[in-house]
Amino acid sequence: MRIAFRLALDRLRSGKRRELRDTVWSQPEHQPPTRTAEDLAASKELQAHLDNALAELPEKLRLVLLLAAMEGHTIEEIAGMLGISTGTVKSRIFYARKQLAEKLRCYANTIKKR
Repeated sequence: MRIAFRLALDRLRSGKRRELRDTVWSQPEHQPPTRTAEDLAASKELQAHLDNALAELPEKLRLVLLLAAMEGHTIEEIAGMLGISTGTVKSRIFYARKQLAEKLRCYANTIKKR
């Protein structure tokens, strides 16, 4: 009985929070700004730079990064798929992120100069 009572209270509380959140976000000042043509062009340009930077990564680093970041696999799942240890997966993800950040840093610096 106590568990059912607590679950009912939780559901009631979450419904109130959901209603409040929906009410607040429906107000115009909380709506995201509309994207301009410049914003769209910049996002496409960033996507192109990201694609190029990913393509430049060594295959073993690119593979673990894509499996973890894009497909959402856990480190243990990636280790099992590739037949390597979890420590190796962790280090490859670390080095892939580091190299990707270095490659994209040049692009970020050119954006700041504009």
